[in-house]
Amino acid sequence: MREELGLLPGVEGKGEFNVQRAAFAATIGNMLEFYDFITYSFFAVEIGRTFFPAHSAYASLMLSLATFGAGFLTRPIGGIVLGIYSDRVGRRPAMLLSFALMGVAILTITFTPSYDTIGLAAPIIVIAARMVQGFALGGEVGPTTAYLIEIASPQRRGLVVAWQPASQEIAATAGALVGVMLSSTMTSDMLDTYGWRLAFLIGAVCLPFGLWMRRTLPETISHDERAAESVESSSHVMQARRHIRVIVLALMILASGTISTYVTQYMTTYAKNTLHVSPSLAFTVSLVSNGLQIIGALLGGWLADRFGRKPIMIWPQLVVLVLTYPAFLWIVQAPGAWSLLFGFGILSFIGSLPFTAFYAAFTEALPQNTRGGVFATIYAVAIATFGGTAQLVVTWLLHVTGDPLAPSWYLLIAATVGLVAMCLMPETAPVKIGET
Repeated sequence: MREELGLLPGVEGKGEFNVQRAAFAATIGNMLEFYDFITYSFFAVEIGRTFFPAHSAYASLMLSLATFGAGFLTRPIGGIVLGIYSDRVGRRPAMLLSFALMGVAILTITFTPSYDTIGLAAPIIVIAARMVQGFALGGEVGPTTAYLIEIASPQRRGLVVAWQPASQEIAATAGALVGVMLSSTMTSDMLDTYGWRLAFLIGAVCLPFGLWMRRTLPETISHDERAAESVESSSHVMQARRHIRVIVLALMILASGTISTYVTQYMTTYAKNTLHVSPSLAFTVSLVSNGLQIIGALLGGWLADRFGRKPIMIWPQLVVLVLTYPAFLWIVQAPGAWSLLFGFGILSFIGSLPFTAFYAAFTEALPQNTRGGVFATIYAVAIATFGGTAQLVVTWLLHVTGDPLAPSWYLLIAATVGLVAMCLMPETAPVKIGET
């Protein structure tokens, strides 16, 4: 009965606590991350004009996207440092540190004067802030995903971990909504001058609230476990070697999911610049597709608890592989509200189902004393390698080929790699292996 109410025995003497509240507090950093990501993606053109004036709109956009990608360079470092820190010191200190660094970075970007005001210092400050932000974000997902697994009962791990991808889509939906509202009420000059800054500032409002909530979280790693871990300093590397097969498969799946997520979120810029639809329609498409991904992520976790991790990874991924090219063909040949909303919407919904099951499977396959560090490192490497380049690759492909279907081919390759790896992942669901 207590588990049905979301109450589990306390951790480290904290008494009973509400799992839903703890899950929200743990994932609020992911919300800020994806809100920032969506905001930057939506306003990449305006940010480019503010900090990177160039002779052509294409060059300005590419410089803006390159700066966005600069933050991914420091993600693996943050994943290693903050991930291992979470295993040895605790999940809560690591989550607090990453969130604080994230807040400093987003406020710096928000209040940095334009290139016209302070010259070359403007892009330098923005790039430095993006790199600090990348470091913080690199250590965000591993500790929080480990924390979600550790506070959940075995039979509900998939649903609780579902708040990891769901929180990202909630933030993406909020970002899309802000984009729709600002683009509908402001002129182009207003968006260039202060509109995009207002969007960032809205996200920063959650900083004090998020810090307070994370400070109240109970710890899931006991003092005895931390002491034992500090004695064996090489345990992360040694235990990672024992799980090398799962780690390689996870890297392939994360690469696939990262490309899919970041290319899909780029569809606002794609719809405006390539398909030449109205900005309000482009933002609305992102709003609808992100909302459907929230439902898909939670549904995927619920299904993974009942039918196992592998079926929920494999079958939806196969459907996405089959539908991607026809959906893009329809969108390109008949760009409009119906094709964009339905085409991107159905791909977003089905594509969100497998990755909740994967998060649970990968985290369950790792021992607790290396879970945060390994997950954070692999996630950060995948994001840095494929997330930081996804929008650049798509923009470049569209520019050099002139083919509006170019993003679909990139997505097809990624989906194929992910499907192969999902087929080879071990089953870890308690309902399948008899864990209680």
